[in-house]
Amino acid sequence: MDLSDRSVDDQTAVTAPPIACENFQRRPSVHQIRQLKSDLGQYTWDGPPYHAIYAGIAVSYHFTSRRVTLAVAVRDSSYMLDYAQHDISSGNLHPDWAEITDHIIVTAREYQHDHAEKFIGLAMSTDLAERCPDLCARLWLELDIIPIVLRKVEEQVSWGSYDEQLPFKSLDEQAESMARKFFGPSQAPALEIGSRGVVEVDAAFHVKLTRALDYQTTVGPATWSAVNKFANDLKKRRVKIAFFSATPQGGGVALMRHALVRLAKVLGVDLEWYVPKPRPGVFRITKNNHNILQGVAPPGVRFTPEERDAVRDWVHENADRFWFKRAGPPAPEWLEKYASLLPQLPVLPWFQKNGPLVHPIDGGANVIIIDDPQLPFLIPLIKKRTPDRPVIYRSHIQIRSDLVATPGTPQAEAWELLWESIKQADLFISHPVRAFVPKNVPLSTVGYMPASTDWLDGLTKPMSDWDISYYGRIFNSQCREQHMPTIQIPEEEYIAQIARFDPSKGICDVLVSYEKFHKLLSHSFPDWRPPKLLICGHGSVDDPDGTIVYDTALEYVDHHLNHLKHFICIVRIGPSDQMLNALLSKAKIALQLSTREGFEIKVSEALHKGKPVIATLAGGIPLQIQHGNNGFLVDVSDTDAVAEHLFQLWTDQKLYGRMSEFASTNVSDEVGTVGNLLSWLYLASELSKGRRIQPNERWINDMAREEANEPYQPMESRLKRALHTVEVK
Repeated sequence: MDLSDRSVDDQTAVTAPPIACENFQRRPSVHQIRQLKSDLGQYTWDGPPYHAIYAGIAVSYHFTSRRVTLAVAVRDSSYMLDYAQHDISSGNLHPDWAEITDHIIVTAREYQHDHAEKFIGLAMSTDLAERCPDLCARLWLELDIIPIVLRKVEEQVSWGSYDEQLPFKSLDEQAESMARKFFGPSQAPALEIGSRGVVEVDAAFHVKLTRALDYQTTVGPATWSAVNKFANDLKKRRVKIAFFSATPQGGGVALMRHALVRLAKVLGVDLEWYVPKPRPGVFRITKNNHNILQGVAPPGVRFTPEERDAVRDWVHENADRFWFKRAGPPAPEWLEKYASLLPQLPVLPWFQKNGPLVHPIDGGANVIIIDDPQLPFLIPLIKKRTPDRPVIYRSHIQIRSDLVATPGTPQAEAWELLWESIKQADLFISHPVRAFVPKNVPLSTVGYMPASTDWLDGLTKPMSDWDISYYGRIFNSQCREQHMPTIQIPEEEYIAQIARFDPSKGICDVLVSYEKFHKLLSHSFPDWRPPKLLICGHGSVDDPDGTIVYDTALEYVDHHLNHLKHFICIVRIGPSDQMLNALLSKAKIALQLSTREGFEIKVSEALHKGKPVIATLAGGIPLQIQHGNNGFLVDVSDTDAVAEHLFQLWTDQKLYGRMSEFASTNVSDEVGTVGNLLSWLYLASELSKGRRIQPNERWINDMAREEANEPYQPMESRLKRALHTVEVK
């Protein structure tokens, strides 16, 4: 049976092979397990969270007896809990590693269910990961267990194929080290920033989540073929790509970059992502500037030349200290004449340690993307030292171009201070809305590219009801800590807006709309149980506005909606992608009532899960919603229309079912990581060859598909290519 055909809830998809074993000895309280299992039968979110545990696996192959010995150690974050050793016999000369993979999956699943505990991570050797190539992806996608592969230089145990004695104590130490080193307090892998500010995605790729085959199943054959064409070209020519953004965690940019670097690694493309060392006070300036450009800053807030200088000094300090730094002597000048021969020459060791902004001859990046309005001051530095190196600027916010064009406005002043640097970039990549591009940007340099999400990461991957209940219980525990009403799944249903607590997300409009919907429902169907309202999200590390907006929402409920307080849950949660995934997975309807917006990929994430979306005509949101088919579009702040559409979807099950089906089956490849990487690889491939690209407001995805000779087919899903947005004056 093909792995892609397995349901995440199919607990009998594989069965353990016959083995001789020393079983796990730990036995929990019979009374406690009986109580927990009675709850687990309905995957309820009620009750205490399950205990988090970790595992380490060692394997030894006995050539003479043709058997494999598998040792498993189980720990929590402090102590050794359990141990088992299994001997798996093989009638052939070589072990059946697929059978061993099945055995590990079954063992982990059964242990979780028998003990009502949740494996967070599982550590293994490089040798085991290579011999069982499907193991890591299956642990992640089927059991929501993070697989961690210990490199050979890190292994303190012997993994030889002919060892007769397994190093039990060392295995235990490895599992303990794994739990301590790779996971933070939120039980997510700890974020790592490496040398020169490089973001060490997936714990410097110790975490192995996906295979190329997994990505291939998320897109159509044309998209996959085009991606591989450009990836192979870049690998052959050893082209390096470097992204620069302000923060490594939280917010849409960081989520996209983690996914992009992960997929590039799977495909073998040299793509890295760098962030600056933070400086106190700068994030407040850059966030104010972000709000000014979007038109949501308080009156009187401006981006002054003095603030511009403070941000520029911060950027220059990071550039000189980390990104232009050399680890060894520069390449001889004559080598530049023979740059075309570089892919055939060996890489000098110190070149790999040079900063990403040194000359490409010295190991620097060939193509550079500035992915934030916080870092445009890098562009003049790069162009001064390497004027021929391509630099792309990506604008990912809804810039009020109408106000930018009005002299004397805060928007005009802020944009002028940024534009003096941005104008030196070769391309201006924007969200696909013409109104987001200021009028002084040459249209020949403008290309459109939507935001994206990863269908295989913790935020959006399919999860079993058992795993969802694990995160649901943690969520309810956090609700109690924050004195919020809990959500009792499966008895209760809810409507959700999942987004950062940001001034532009329309959170007060969500509350007003819910109150009006509640009145409609209570009047028409007084005996019906109304759904709850969930507003939640986690923020970016450079977003000081989150607490202000959160407090404003709570105060509004206290002063205006106290009679509905037990129906409204407003929660800030930590950086747990799977928790947001669980909350969106169980929501009945999704809202996105932004007043200002870039693209808001949360809309496509909800549609992908079959959730009808009610959203505003703001930014790039209308590109994703087909009004009346997969959701409804309303004018900004039209809370009456939102309430009416909520009432329709809640009371008309046929309408809801039709919209849900259409939503889940009509999501474009463009909004997934594979489609997003296609656009970037196309740009890198063309620009690194010295070719000039003039998009003239075309979608980069269309240009990439055409260059790869894989044009869109008539019935293929893709986003709208024209849009009129409603501006709030």
